[in-house]
Amino acid sequence: MSRYTGPRLKQMRSVGAQLPGLSRKSIDRRPFPPGMKDGQFRRKKSDYGLHLQEKQKLRFNYGVTEKYLRKIVSEAFRSREHSGYKLLELLERRLDSFVFRSGLAPTIPAARQLVRHNHVLVNGKRVNIPSYRMAAGDEVSFTAKGKKIGIVVSSIEQPSLSRPAWLAYDADKETAKVLTNPDRESFPFQIEESLVVEFYARSVKG
Repeated sequence: MSRYTGPRLKQMRSVGAQLPGLSRKSIDRRPFPPGMKDGQFRRKKSDYGLHLQEKQKLRFNYGVTEKYLRKIVSEAFRSREHSGYKLLELLERRLDSFVFRSGLAPTIPAARQLVRHNHVLVNGKRVNIPSYRMAAGDEVSFTAKGKKIGIVVSSIEQPSLSRPAWLAYDADKETAKVLTNPDRESFPFQIEESLVVEFYARSVKG
């Protein structure tokens, strides 16, 4: 399945959640699903619908394909840690997500573009793979050209989210470093990860 390139607000409205990694815009003005008018009767979601909705929140926020999500769900199942927490950790450790959470880009799609255009350095070396997995001790910085890009400058001045405790940002050097693996408490939006795990439990083998 290819990556969605349509309106981001439409995706957030479809799952009824504000997804900070996807867009800075808010769904408050139209919190109902696309194609539905305000006040229109809504059918109660089935159990499958609720599980699907939580899974889609992750896909939309991180901009990943179904194939990729299944791959890391399988990895989470194989780990000895809590499957749901491990899944969230692996998504947060993506390079494009880390650039966003560090306040160096306004959204994950913007961070992904910066990575692909070779503006991002990991431990001083160019890395252009958005799914590159960060580890404790890794440090992210920008090329000289990257530091001057408008969205980078504005994001550093006004980050979309407060920076989590598992990373450290150096304002003087404009670098961000991984201190430890992301924790559940610092996750940026409401998610029932147990429903995602249950959604894949029968179809993904650990």
